[in-house]
Amino acid sequence: MLTPVLSQRLLQQYPMLAQLAPARFAEVFGALKLMHVAAGTVLFDENQACQGFPLVLSGCVRVIKAAANGRELQLYRVNSGESCILTSSCLLGHSSYRARGVADTDTEMLALSPAGFHILMDELPSFRAYIFALFSERMTDLMELVSAVAFQKLDQRLAALLLGKSSPLHSTHQAIADELGCAREIVSRLLKGFAEQGWVRLGREQIDITDVEALKKFAAL
Repeated sequence: MLTPVLSQRLLQQYPMLAQLAPARFAEVFGALKLMHVAAGTVLFDENQACQGFPLVLSGCVRVIKAAANGRELQLYRVNSGESCILTSSCLLGHSSYRARGVADTDTEMLALSPAGFHILMDELPSFRAYIFALFSERMTDLMELVSAVAFQKLDQRLAALLLGKSSPLHSTHQAIADELGCAREIVSRLLKGFAEQGWVRLGREQIDITDVEALKKFAAL
């Protein structure tokens, strides 16, 4: 059952749901239970049918495209209060997943039933507008990703990725490689080159940016 405390957490992350009448809110959400998902858990995978719509209360989910050789390319992340557009697309189009969703950190979430999702889309204009706005935002992000993969060299993409993170960046070379969709060895070699240029300082699972302007200039080449 959805407790008052859990209802409050849900409305803090998705405030548009407060526009539902109390009886309708209880009908749609009343039976949901909080899910505790450990980091690394696969929430959905390619060719699986969509079983529900995730409402992330805390944590983060990575949506990735995986190749047969084990390589991965991160498409986007779903943080608390956000929505997975791939799930939305599957529910609206009655299709299966075409990518994989993995908990990036320990995550708390609710899984709204497909029927509940369609009720919100039909009856709550603010929720519908929220979903379509995220479609637009994610589409822009994916177009930028396609452009970077097609037209930028990997070292430039790495520089841009580092600039988009806070410094120091606490991450493994493998995690960075997963975001870029390349092998860990390549990332390690490129980071070593950046360090030799004096642009970054490397530590154990930590990267400090020491020359922001040089990285910006290189990423923009």
